[in-house]
Amino acid sequence: MMGSSHRPSVAAAEPGAGAVPTFTFTVFTPTRNRAHTLHRVHSSLCAQTFRHFEWIVVDDGSTDRTPELVLGWRRDADFPIRYLWQEHHGKHAAFNRAVEHARGELFVTIDSDDGCVPTALARLKHHWDAIPASERCAFAGVTALMMDQHGRRVGSRFPRDVTDSDSREIRYRYGVTGEKWGFVRTAVLREFPFPVRADMTFVPESIVWRAIATRFRTRYVNELLGIYFTDTGPASDQLRAVPPARKARGRALWLETTLNRDIAWFHRAPVRFVWFALNYARYSFHAGIVVSEQGRRLDNVLARALWALMLPFGFVKYRWLDEKASRRVP
Repeated sequence: MMGSSHRPSVAAAEPGAGAVPTFTFTVFTPTRNRAHTLHRVHSSLCAQTFRHFEWIVVDDGSTDRTPELVLGWRRDADFPIRYLWQEHHGKHAAFNRAVEHARGELFVTIDSDDGCVPTALARLKHHWDAIPASERCAFAGVTALMMDQHGRRVGSRFPRDVTDSDSREIRYRYGVTGEKWGFVRTAVLREFPFPVRADMTFVPESIVWRAIATRFRTRYVNELLGIYFTDTGPASDQLRAVPPARKARGRALWLETTLNRDIAWFHRAPVRFVWFALNYARYSFHAGIVVSEQGRRLDNVLARALWALMLPFGFVKYRWLDEKASRRVP
């Protein structure tokens, strides 16, 4: 295992982002103690038919053999691999750092336990090029379907084989469900960084995707390009054991943002917004946000009304989960 004193020097040796993109794609992988699954990403990238990409791995404080693994791959790779190490700040902080260092025009995230088909980057580029050049400035990127390791589609299809829409309309109007995968223009991501605070190690990605949806469209395509592995390992087991309060601040921020920004879609998905309101109260209690402050953070009448209606239920759920978590502590 590498000592932590060595890791910063490895990260510091990596070049930063240039003013002009030098690759078509930057492939980003955030990882923390996933040396046992990271080979899936590496194998997927080695098999790509489209080769104009770089791979940035941001290690969020791993204590396993991840550094040796990635640096060994870098020595033998025929594509650029950059390894950046940081103290444990969460995936959202790793994402911001990768965007800052990216040298690709298009930014693809492949999680450390996932993969993609050999033609994935080629097909994403094909669909991007199919958008007329004069219209691309209005698009953030391209999103495709995922399948599990057995080839079964994850979640539902998009309404048409090629659908130009945004993440809010896709979820609320069309009811599309399940994990999806694709790219976002790096320049767009630099306009919409994840919020980073010392008291949050988890921020749901939807905060950024919904913000992007207020200004940009996305091309959605019914092609199975990403691979979402459904098998579990030690990291997944540890994640499920984390008490609700551990992720409360990030989830409360996500639900607050959703209620404030997406409330116009209430008529399309009323049950989902009731769920948002209940869990906004629940996670706010876990995060230590008092009732008066919870209400103050909601900036429209309908959102406040939903929250007030679901507040007692959110409190009951908070207390029940809090007591359940306390019983697990020896």
